[in-house]
Amino acid sequence: MPEIRKASIHDAEKIIEYCKIIGAETDNLSFGAEGLSVTVEQEQAFLETINASNQQLFLVAVSDGELVGTASFMGFPKPRLAHRAEISISVKKSMWGQHIGSRFMEELLRFAKEVANVSVLSLEVRSDNERAIALYKKFGFETIGTFDGFMHINGNDISYDIMRLSL
Repeated sequence: MPEIRKASIHDAEKIIEYCKIIGAETDNLSFGAEGLSVTVEQEQAFLETINASNQQLFLVAVSDGELVGTASFMGFPKPRLAHRAEISISVKKSMWGQHIGSRFMEELLRFAKEVANVSVLSLEVRSDNERAIALYKKFGFETIGTFDGFMHINGNDISYDIMRLSL
């Protein structure tokens, strides 16, 4: 069973490599095999900022020393948006079906209620990503709209569903 924990600056290099791997495995993400266009130092600074905030969280799933998943919770600093946060989850394809997404979701919801004190969570998910949509619905998310052409991949417009959960 993979360990789910808060990311530290020591995870920065592994996160960058992980993003290249998952970017090559699926077209469900905002990046491809190129991964993130950040340096290790930039990723470390990003993680330091997140870890100093009670409105943001970045989690990793680690199995036998290998990074196999990430999840993020990004609250909004502006007072009119402070009741909201956006979340995202990714899991390495070889680990799909291992309940890592559910464990991430449980921790993100705990953080939302107990630490960040937000009342609305939202996310975007590729409209044909049935596994992810089923996970989000399992936790009470509902689709509030579809954004046709949200992404453009290999010459094709890709639709994404916008989902929300009221806490």
